[in-house]
Amino acid sequence: MTETKRIYLDYAATAPMLDAARKACAEGFEHWANPSSPHADGRAAQAMLETARRRLKAALAWDGDVIFTSGASEAIRIALTRSKPAAQYVSPVEHDVVLRFAQNAETIPVDSHGLVEPAKLNHLLKSADEPALVAIQSVNNETGVIQDLDALAKVVRGRGCCLLADCSQSIGKMPLPDADMIVVAGHKFGGPPGVGALLVRDLRLLEADGGQEQGYRSGTQNLPYIMGMTAALETPANWAGRAAELRQHLDDAIRKQGGAVIADKAPRIATIASYHMPGVAANTQLIKFDMAGFSVSAGSACSSGTLKSSHVLEAMGIDPQTAREVIRVSIGRDTSRADIYAFIDKWKAIHAESRRS
Repeated sequence: MTETKRIYLDYAATAPMLDAARKACAEGFEHWANPSSPHADGRAAQAMLETARRRLKAALAWDGDVIFTSGASEAIRIALTRSKPAAQYVSPVEHDVVLRFAQNAETIPVDSHGLVEPAKLNHLLKSADEPALVAIQSVNNETGVIQDLDALAKVVRGRGCCLLADCSQSIGKMPLPDADMIVVAGHKFGGPPGVGALLVRDLRLLEADGGQEQGYRSGTQNLPYIMGMTAALETPANWAGRAAELRQHLDDAIRKQGGAVIADKAPRIATIASYHMPGVAANTQLIKFDMAGFSVSAGSACSSGTLKSSHVLEAMGIDPQTAREVIRVSIGRDTSRADIYAFIDKWKAIHAESRRS
């Protein structure tokens, strides 16, 4: 029996490791000493760690500090639980992990596209009694909607507050925003899983509480993975134009077949899109696509195992029935035209089958 060729369209969940990242990891595994150890082997590992830190800052054109973490979730936890501003404001379309660590935060309203409006943010912060931490993502992990973080940063700073930007979906694809703290996830752009970073403009924004990373994180640094993440960031992302072309073709085809593109009037990154197939539950779509050899998802991979309703679509005011029929397609460096054409053909077939039944 011939095995079905798989087509991977879930890059927003994780991207395949780049060869450069694999090679850098292998080099790092040759230097297995603890960077905190005082002996020569430890000092050599520490030197490699600091070299990786400098290279990562150069790759991102970042002139602040870098705290290496085990991934985006830990970076977000550090930012939200250690920030000196006690008051917090978060948008309702943030990743689940932000909402979990900021349960007492004030909610920033968004429009029907999931965008934070500068004027409304300004009005909200005007009533703040003290400096606050404002958490707004760069790119939404479900819809691909891009927030105007530079404009929002002006509002935040104008009110004496600090901006935390979750850039998990935009690092390596877009320039860094003008934020005070930025979240990096290594596996989203071709680095290994289990490594990330929190970029901090000024470490005085955080309460120190750790034995490593200048006192801001506890736990031995994962030098091989840090080196792999850095190498992935240094690899040119010269496929953005092709991604935009493929996503546009996909959008047009879905609309032509009676589907809908979520937040299609908003600025969106080329690599992520959510599509509504009327009358077909997302779970049913995922099963049919998976059986046909396509890897797609419904919402965030961190929560899609339960296929709970999307808090992102709910915040955008999308009715529950429609929200239950939305899937996410995300493309990357290795996505081909043939992959997109094949997906469109299968989308048509599933939709046509639903209309016959």
